[in-house]
Amino acid sequence: MNSQTTTKHILMVLTSHAELGNTGEKTGFWVEEFAAPYYAFIDAGMKVSLVSPAGGQPPVDPKSEQEDFQTPSTKRFDEDNKAKDLVANTLKLAEVDAADYDAVFYPGGHGPMWDLTENAVSISLIESFITANKPIAAVCHAPSAFLNVKDASGEYFVKDKAVTGFTNGEEEAVQLTDIVPFLLEDELIKRGGKYQKVDDWNAFAIQDGLLITGQNPASSELAAKKLLAALA
Repeated sequence: MNSQTTTKHILMVLTSHAELGNTGEKTGFWVEEFAAPYYAFIDAGMKVSLVSPAGGQPPVDPKSEQEDFQTPSTKRFDEDNKAKDLVANTLKLAEVDAADYDAVFYPGGHGPMWDLTENAVSISLIESFITANKPIAAVCHAPSAFLNVKDASGEYFVKDKAVTGFTNGEEEAVQLTDIVPFLLEDELIKRGGKYQKVDDWNAFAIQDGLLITGQNPASSELAAKKLLAALA
């Protein structure tokens, strides 16, 4: 490796939350929303590290393993023991330092709404990335991790910024409107975000400065590519 090319290091933050409200059903991270960005990053020559609030194996949303939701990326992950081993052994969120990474990416699934929205360690980590002028990205439900992040002046970071995330219509379509702790679209708007979306289930990702967000699982790779472009 010559001195001109330094490998960029991306931190991916996965949920540790497994319970879908009080339904008795399980949630966690959505496989496609991890796998598509992960492979976009490593195929581009990036180094990737994985963390979660509890460390170890983060819960997988069982629905995301159903046949209907399989993509080339999820199939690749199914056959990739090295990647599975990385996922099974995530570091603890509290043990990482933003200074060691060039960017952060939060995959969705419903889990992050419960354990990353108000997670002080996660919020502090994201604020450290912003202070250091490093990009932050999230897809689907994971922009919930950005809701309580503030800028240097104490304003919500998403205020006046173009932002997207899982839509109210998409939440209704999966019949979880009354189960989730809040509706992400509504909360991003309440924080002053300039919320944008396309038709439900279509791919859409948007960047505003350091902030990159994707609307739904189909937007995972698009969001990852925007992060790679921001790092280029």
